[in-house]
Amino acid sequence: MQKTFKELSQKISDSELQFSNLKFSSLLKFKTEILAGLTVALALVPEAVSFSFVAGVHPLVGLYAAFIVGLITALIGGRPGMISGATGALAVVMVALVSLHGVEYLFATVVLMGIFQITAAFLRLGKFIRLVPYPVMLGFVNGLAIVIFLAQMSQFQTTDLSDSRQWMEGQTLLVMLLLVITTMVVIWVMPKITTIIPAPLAGILFVATLVISLDIDVPRVSDLASIKGGLPTFHIPLVPLNTETFIIILPYALILATIGLIESLLTLNLVGDITGKIGGASQECVAQGIANTVTGFFSGMGGCAMIGQSMINVKSGGRTRISGISASLFLLLFIVVGSSLIEQIPLAALVGVMFMVVIGTFAWQSIMVIRRIPMTDVVVMLIVTAVTVIYDLAIAVICGVIVSALAYAWNNAVRIRGNVKVDDDGNTIYYIEGPLFFGSVQGFSEIFNLDTDTDIVIVDFINSRIVDQSALQAIEDLAVKYKKRKKHLQLRHLSTDCHSLLRKAGQLIVDADDDPSYGVAVDYGVKPGAFGKTH
Repeated sequence: MQKTFKELSQKISDSELQFSNLKFSSLLKFKTEILAGLTVALALVPEAVSFSFVAGVHPLVGLYAAFIVGLITALIGGRPGMISGATGALAVVMVALVSLHGVEYLFATVVLMGIFQITAAFLRLGKFIRLVPYPVMLGFVNGLAIVIFLAQMSQFQTTDLSDSRQWMEGQTLLVMLLLVITTMVVIWVMPKITTIIPAPLAGILFVATLVISLDIDVPRVSDLASIKGGLPTFHIPLVPLNTETFIIILPYALILATIGLIESLLTLNLVGDITGKIGGASQECVAQGIANTVTGFFSGMGGCAMIGQSMINVKSGGRTRISGISASLFLLLFIVVGSSLIEQIPLAALVGVMFMVVIGTFAWQSIMVIRRIPMTDVVVMLIVTAVTVIYDLAIAVICGVIVSALAYAWNNAVRIRGNVKVDDDGNTIYYIEGPLFFGSVQGFSEIFNLDTDTDIVIVDFINSRIVDQSALQAIEDLAVKYKKRKKHLQLRHLSTDCHSLLRKAGQLIVDADDDPSYGVAVDYGVKPGAFGKTH
């Protein structure tokens, strides 16, 4: 009895210890998420203000967008840990609209942009992000890293009495560079000492304390603009509700929705690779759409996922929705009550954080493997990188996908071939190998020796696949050519789908038990087995 009591007491003690450890671990993770959110919020301030200037709107328009878009996507987005807000990719499109028609038209456009993104989610268009090849992803992250780097160059400029921008010189530039380097060193060293405080936050706090305590004369957040404001209020865009307004905002809304979804879904994949999570594309489209629709009614400029801030969050330990939510709430707190304090933060500290993001984002391995990967992939990667820097992300990704698709089509076009044999009965048999589609139909037609073949010709597709209507037409044409020469053609191992679609040659198909049953030009996103067995 006494032994049993001791065992029971020991189990209770062990359970209490495990519960205590679990509670401590949960508190530690919660603290990490909150601090990661604080770090992101500090980095969001100059980004939102800068992008507001790019778009030609008041800084609060960008800050409100960062708060609302960031909060909603953090709550219901497809990937916990992602950060969304006002971005430069969208701002460069908005500036033309604002300059021509005013900020109210921008708010209306953002609302329509959100509606388009919600529609894309219900149409499940997010699944097409799987068509983005890996070289395009490498070009995307490399190009975006360069864009983030170039965006920081404006912080090395000052405004003179005539409001013109001049590059820093002499001691001012030297001090700025030293503070940037100091921030980067702290971020690099901090994880080796402790992980209690996120390294980027430690870098910002250390340099900010140094600058404020020594009263070093360097640009601060206040030099960009005042971030002081109130809570965002509901505001219906003051635009005429007519066809003319719709025609004006429609093209901008479509472009913004496309850019926003592409950048968000690529960032989702990138964060997923780091955190080991998959899926969530459609949910992210819904979240982005709702966020932008709401933002348009609260005087915000709209936004999408931000790869730089997402990397800061993830590398600071942010893995759950708590970090994204806290980042948005901290940002609102800065606007409403903490502007005077935040405006004292030196820009050098924030530039140092973003430079470390650049280093962490750039796919350095892509340089090392250039000589070991196909030249086509190298060209695609360089094209996407260059177009991202020169134009914008959406055009870059579209260019990359098109070039990759053309290269893939060409490679498959030259793979089509046929092995010719004569069986014991004296019949000519062609064993077709490789996919038959629009790019390979010419090569397919060149395989056959129409005039010298025997009276009975058998074409076996066991190692081929019929992909599209061009392939079906090529088979029809082949049947007609043999018929004109009064030769009997037989088609083996074609799917029943091909059988029903072939108008003239369908009766030439020889059925067999091992015939494949794939569909022609079907949606490859369907579940395996939906069209029966395949070969």
